Amino acid sequence: MDFKTVLELILKAFNKEDVRYGLIGGFALGVLGLPRATVDLDFLVHRDDLDKIEEIMKTLGYKCVYRSENVSQYISELKIFGEVDFLHAFREISLGMLERAAEKDVFEGKLKIKVLLPEDIIGLKLQVQVNDSARVAREFVDIESLLERYKENLDWGILEDYFVLFGQKEKFLELKDKYYYAQ
Repeated sequence: MDFKTVLELILKAFNKEDVRYGLIGGFALGVLGLPRATVDLDFLVHRDDLDKIEEIMKTLGYKCVYRSENVSQYISELKIFGEVDFLHAFREISLGMLERAAEKDVFEGKLKIKVLLPEDIIGLKLQVQVNDSARVAREFVDIESLLERYKENLDWGILEDYFVLFGQKEKFLELKDKYYYAQ
């Protein structure tokens, strides 16, 4: 996938159509200073913008290969355009994530993209752990990397809410001792 080309096209269309979005997934980790190999792009998007996204992706030559209440997946036949996945925001907690998304520079300042805050990416990674036990170890590595990098700038109240939501209060207290109190 040619990330720069794809992002230029998608972001131009998102901005034109006022699509509410935030970058998530492996590419978002890279933007936040934690490069990780990834083969696709992942976005959190406002559910009310799904019709706009469908039209944008279709215009760019993508085909929707899966869509549910929570996610949609688009794939291009052209290898350079690859796969783009969307997580649909419609609950209060995910809508809050979108509102907090912050604009970041990518490709040496040539593009600006809204990225979820580290706290919110951690929240999504906790959800993945609950939904797919096979991914616990990998997601936990990303969580700890984000905590280490951003420990002094994190909103630990938001983090606590996520850990409690997913039944991991003890793990939160352990990580807070390790990263927050150790500053």
